[in-house]
Amino acid sequence: MKETVVSANSFDARSTLQVGDESYEIFRLDKVEGSARLPYSLKVLLENLLRTEDGANITADHIRALGGWDSQAQPSQEIQFTPARVIMQDFTGVPCVVDLATMREAVKELGGDPAKVNPLSPAELVIDHSVIADKFGTKDAFAQNVELEYGRNKERYQFLRWGQTAFDDFKVVPPGTGIVHQVNIEHLARTVMIRNGQAYPDTLVGTDSHTTMVNGLGVLGWGVGGIEAEAAMLGQPVSMLIPRVVGFKLTGELNPGTTATDLVLTITEMLRKHGVVGKFVEFYGEGVAATSLANRATIGNMSPEFGSTAAIFPIDDETLKYLRLTGRDAQQVALVEAYAKEQGLWLDPAAEPDFSEKLELDLSTVVPSIAGPKRPQDRIVLANAAQQFALDVRNYVEDDDEAGKESFPASDAPASANGVPSRPTLVTLADGSSFEIDHGAVTVAAITSCTNTSNPYVMVAAALVAKKAVDKGLTRKPWVKTTLAPGSKVVTDYFDKAGLTPYLDKMGFNLVGYGCTTCIGNSGPLDEEISKAINEHDLAVTSVLSGNRNFEGRINPDVKMNYLASPPLVVAYAIAGSMKVDITTEAIGTDTEGNPVFLKDIWPTEAEVNDVVANAIGEDMFNKSYQDVFAGDAQWQALPIPTGNTFEWDPQSTYVRKPPYFEGMQMETTPVTDIAGARVLAKLGDSVTTDHISPAGAIKADTPAGKYLTEHGVGRRDFNSYGSRRGNHEVMIRGTFANIRLRNQIAPGTEGGFTRDFTVEGAPVSFIYDASQNYQAAGTPLVILAGKEYGSGSSRDWAAKGTALLGVKAVVAESYERIHRSNLIGMGVLPLQFPEGATAASLGLTGEETFAITGVTELNDGTTPRTVKVTTDTGVEFDAVVRIDTPGEADYYRNGGIMQYVLRNLIRG
Repeated sequence: MKETVVSANSFDARSTLQVGDESYEIFRLDKVEGSARLPYSLKVLLENLLRTEDGANITADHIRALGGWDSQAQPSQEIQFTPARVIMQDFTGVPCVVDLATMREAVKELGGDPAKVNPLSPAELVIDHSVIADKFGTKDAFAQNVELEYGRNKERYQFLRWGQTAFDDFKVVPPGTGIVHQVNIEHLARTVMIRNGQAYPDTLVGTDSHTTMVNGLGVLGWGVGGIEAEAAMLGQPVSMLIPRVVGFKLTGELNPGTTATDLVLTITEMLRKHGVVGKFVEFYGEGVAATSLANRATIGNMSPEFGSTAAIFPIDDETLKYLRLTGRDAQQVALVEAYAKEQGLWLDPAAEPDFSEKLELDLSTVVPSIAGPKRPQDRIVLANAAQQFALDVRNYVEDDDEAGKESFPASDAPASANGVPSRPTLVTLADGSSFEIDHGAVTVAAITSCTNTSNPYVMVAAALVAKKAVDKGLTRKPWVKTTLAPGSKVVTDYFDKAGLTPYLDKMGFNLVGYGCTTCIGNSGPLDEEISKAINEHDLAVTSVLSGNRNFEGRINPDVKMNYLASPPLVVAYAIAGSMKVDITTEAIGTDTEGNPVFLKDIWPTEAEVNDVVANAIGEDMFNKSYQDVFAGDAQWQALPIPTGNTFEWDPQSTYVRKPPYFEGMQMETTPVTDIAGARVLAKLGDSVTTDHISPAGAIKADTPAGKYLTEHGVGRRDFNSYGSRRGNHEVMIRGTFANIRLRNQIAPGTEGGFTRDFTVEGAPVSFIYDASQNYQAAGTPLVILAGKEYGSGSSRDWAAKGTALLGVKAVVAESYERIHRSNLIGMGVLPLQFPEGATAASLGLTGEETFAITGVTELNDGTTPRTVKVTTDTGVEFDAVVRIDTPGEADYYRNGGIMQYVLRNLIRG
């Protein structure tokens, strides 16, 4: 089912664009006063409002507000953005598909046609988060890892395979194909959409923060939580404030020897220092034209690392060149050019749009760099890396006079180890070989992550480093786990065509999978003896990866210090084997004749890289890789799946279960009611984030979620993570508000998912989930009390879903993070705000009271009350501000949530 929004067209913007023999309806931006001076990104938003103006949620006033944007004002004007499409990865996408499948059953139970439930906006899901680099360094590592992946994820994959066949406008890219963001820029992105006769800018939201990679193609989009993604998929707009836009001017060109990674780490450092959280970043100036599309995509990918919502580049000839290279058809490329030029979206290198703030970078000043040991914004000039490691390692080792008691004597130590904490440890492998490792040993060297594997220049450079190293007789150090995990099959195709694959294999960089692997923590285990030595001797070993995140504990549980680097530097560090080595001045190995080999001896020239890129990569390669991208291999096609319009839920599954959102739902809405006799489930302080609320990480055996899995026959070693079990609401409810750092003020002295249960005499401390079950059995509604910035951080869908399923009817906070507030409404939870200047403490609330909330029923009259009355059995009384901020949000709440609202409209439609 496709939905066409008929614009109110208050500005007479509807027009026609002729491209070749094809004619398209467009909405002209120049019909809105002030549009010409807007930054590129806001022009895209303006077109979105013009095309979707409905007179209620999106009005002429909203359009005027955007046209009259004050670049210096703080964001205050809320608008409704309707993304053209949705993109998902498998961890975060599974719950969205679970909800769609559940909606189909609800439609059937209400007498409708379940086949009508489909995404109203195109939705694509790429399975890329599940492959783990268990096997490495062998020619069959890829096949073995895929086999293990299917074994671990069969239930999830069967479900997604069913969804691929059951839903219209929903496509799945099967395992072993690529990484969502690389597949997006190489194949899925349109740049200009064509739908129902209209042409308009390609925009999207994605269930992964690095969705911003597509910004490099001029496509506006960013990562959101699952509820926003579901809403967009179901044709509903995403609520947002018109943002401040930071103009980032690029001048000059990169010097030979510097890479896209060096550039993006420099930009990340600059923007983190400047402060761009919640803002758009837009690149402009003459240096943009000198920046390849691959480099633009690398910069866009890192937007979450510098904190911006988006990091976008306008459309120009470089965009068209990339679209042609990657196999987009001639008419599509012609449309992109004609549309961008007609609408003022084409790059003018000399233009100075109206920006809120400005920064500038001369590309010629960029130098080789890495970042670490725990944050992507902590850039280190490569020439200073060994020196900086010597300082940073002291934060990761015990201060026990190591340098004297347990180190090599200074006279025998390598020069770069002088004064550096040292604990040389002998390791003997199962094959009898032995070696010493020490603090700083590189134990993981991973060419991974779409950030850099989408960029042929740095990938070819890495392969050429491997070739030159092999030619000189160099090898990786035996303690280094080396992995190659590209973001698409095109990468291995051009390595093969250029004859470079054998050299990567000889260096140990055999293909381990097409997926995120090391960058998201799926690095797989280290060799057992190496792991044992690291942990027994508390060694501060390191990883070097070409990814975008290097947070503590993220990459591998044995590795304390993590460094981001370009792919060629990953290879170099695998050869050097230690962060103690200054690879810019010291030998990284010895050739077959015993001569020292330096980095400069194996570093390729710019001409060598460009020659391989020019001769080994062509349009045919992309056409071949993507011609059957949704079909999958024989293993995917052989998965047994149900064939009906509704999914046959497996009652024994612990991964995918039917959630209870629509139980007892009728076609007519049930009038909203006031809340009486409510108890407080949690009383929380300021800055409680969605990470505090939403289940994440490992599942412990002694928690409600662990007990549930044990009771269902799952062994502890097979618990997997909350992320992998997001399709099972039973696990996720039990993990909501269970973060080990949560402090619930009702249960002082505790830390974690605890509360007091007032259904039991004496109100003992219990797990939040257990208390919730008792309250719900007793028919007692629940509320949450909170401080400032409630729900800040990533907009995790289960932060709102879990809250609702625990029986929470209202949250009363001092202030909210905007998206979590909207998500609560989307799940039928009422967000209320304390009166200005009032807090739970100032009102004398302890959390032990019984609450009543009256005035909510005014919503049944089609209006939204400004405030409702909150009273307690202890005599506290105040007027809480109702934070239902738009007519659309009021409709969601009246219907019990966004999914119920859409479901009823689908059946009526």
